[in-house]
Amino acid sequence: MAKITKEDFINSLKEMTILEVKELVDAMKEEFGVDPSAVAVAAAPAAGAAEEESSTKTVVLKDAGATKIAVIKLIKEITGLGLVEAKKIADEGGNVKENVAKDEAEKIKADLEAAGATVELA
Repeated sequence: MAKITKEDFINSLKEMTILEVKELVDAMKEEFGVDPSAVAVAAAPAAGAAEEESSTKTVVLKDAGATKIAVIKLIKEITGLGLVEAKKIADEGGNVKENVAKDEAEKIKADLEAAGATVELA
């Protein structure tokens, strides 16, 4: 059997109807035990996640510092959390806000640092 080139295969697909393409995909699932559409769907979020990581940041509180009350108030304002939850973040550290735009994350970091906290962006 002669080997079919990628270009020949794509040209053949262009000539098929949607029903014929579906039958081809079903036959590939049956023959090889692989769902080609699942591979395409699984690859798409991975590419999007890499792009998203570079444009979004997580603001992480390392230490509330000496002015903990001011930091608690700021955390409460930034996150919309209640007093107890904001105090817990100030006491234990942790994520203040996740998956925010880089510019917003830098502003939050600057505000928290101005209040005396130690913050990093992840």
